[in-house]
Amino acid sequence: MTLNILFFTITIRKRETSLEEALHNESVQKIYEENKRKIDYYTFR
Repeated sequence: MTLNILFFTITIRKRETSLEEALHNESVQKIYEENKRKIDYYTFR
């Protein structure tokens, strides 16, 4: 009888973002929110 057992170790860490990435994400979020308002305005008129 052969017993094969696999062991996995999974490590989850929060990824650190650089200043450039944070500024980029903030500008993308701002643009998304502006466009979201415009789309909502036109779809409910």
